[in-house]
Amino acid sequence: MSGDWLWQVDEMAAAMAAARQGRLPAGITGISIDSRTIASGEAYFAIKGDVHDGHEFVAAALANGAALAVVAEDKRAGLPADAPLLVVPDVLAALRSLGIAARARSRAKVVAVTGSVGKTSTKEALRTVLAAQGKTHASVASFNNHWGVPLTLARCPADAAYAVYEIGMNHAGEIEPLVRMVRPHVAIVTTVEPVHLEFFAGVEAIADAKAEIFAGVEQGGAAVLNCDNSQFMRLRTKAEARGIARVVAFGSGEAADARLLDVALHPAGSAVHAQIFGQEITYKLALPGRHMALNSLAVLAAAMLLGADLVPAALALAAIAPGSGRGARLRLMLPQGEATLIDESYNANPASMAAAIAVLGQAGVAPRSRRIAVLGDMLELGPTGPDLHRGLADAIAAARVDLVFCCGPLMRNLWDGLPSTRQGGYAENSAALEPLVAAALRAGDALMVKGSLGSRMKFVVTALEKRFPGHAAFDDVAGAGG
Repeated sequence: MSGDWLWQVDEMAAAMAAARQGRLPAGITGISIDSRTIASGEAYFAIKGDVHDGHEFVAAALANGAALAVVAEDKRAGLPADAPLLVVPDVLAALRSLGIAARARSRAKVVAVTGSVGKTSTKEALRTVLAAQGKTHASVASFNNHWGVPLTLARCPADAAYAVYEIGMNHAGEIEPLVRMVRPHVAIVTTVEPVHLEFFAGVEAIADAKAEIFAGVEQGGAAVLNCDNSQFMRLRTKAEARGIARVVAFGSGEAADARLLDVALHPAGSAVHAQIFGQEITYKLALPGRHMALNSLAVLAAAMLLGADLVPAALALAAIAPGSGRGARLRLMLPQGEATLIDESYNANPASMAAAIAVLGQAGVAPRSRRIAVLGDMLELGPTGPDLHRGLADAIAAARVDLVFCCGPLMRNLWDGLPSTRQGGYAENSAALEPLVAAALRAGDALMVKGSLGSRMKFVVTALEKRFPGHAAFDDVAGAGG
């Protein structure tokens, strides 16, 4: 049975300097912070969040099968005296301590990913590529913040061969403490773009914040950087100042160590011809868009730096599935036939919005059918917000988008600048916009939905799925291009 344990309870208690209460098991099979989805045998960490305090759900977690709960000393009195508990001064601090202990016991080769765009898709591609060559642990969803990173660390099995961590930020100073816990052998910065401008003086300040990832790179490790990005030299200098001797460039330029030689873009993926550390290779990538093709170079370079073999790594890229809200494709069953929905609703910034619009431009549509963009506000852009929203008009024109539906006060800046022939509809919120989109849809159309989390564009996706129940769209990526 001990072979199935993620942690022995004795090890956990020692790592967190925890006091014991109740009848504790010898070990736990996993770690959860959600009482609703906890599995039997897992430990429940009662973290205090922005909205709820996890201590309110300890009883529910134990009733749902939790083996024990990790709770704060000042909440102990309100819990049953016989409840199986590990008691600590601060639950989040205890989780960080357990994450650090997990990293100390791990022999895995570790890669950390940050960047303004493409963190999660790059992390998922690394998971897929490395899992084909050894037991691989990786962040779930976008667990990339002050609790997500230590939680992912603490969940890492002791026998993992590879581990992949995503690290995010929207303020300076957030990445460094997280990466010092992760201690990666390879650090990837996908790109630096003008996002979170509400909190930064400019793109150079964003680059400096992303460069914090170099602070935790293990001795002898490497940085993988986008040499097509304007901040490449700034990042390279920061990496070298941190003592990172090996800086690997990926991109389309001749100086790139992982170089894009050619790419054939298709609606559901790409055929990529690349040179990785001098080896030429052609592979299929099951994620659409030139930006995804470029990030696949970083994935392959990082995999090789971690000791993986190039050919099976490249072959694995054909099996990646886009995540929910990150390009997943759905077929909507309209009375007259099918329409394609591209769900990009998870989040948005100017760079990712332009990339998603370009992907919509690649979507095949039937004669007399339309490419339709359904766009919500991009947030945290500060005083540049109105101009950045207006500026999307060029990407829309380049992608030959036929109709645009806009949601929110910032998107009004784009709406007002569109020609009347492209204006599909405008509403202040996503709930009011969805009926306008539904009424306009025709069989054969391809529509893409995107916006920042705060604009709630996922509502549009969910409502359209309910109106026009369909199924996932599985395109023949392997046959796309040659």
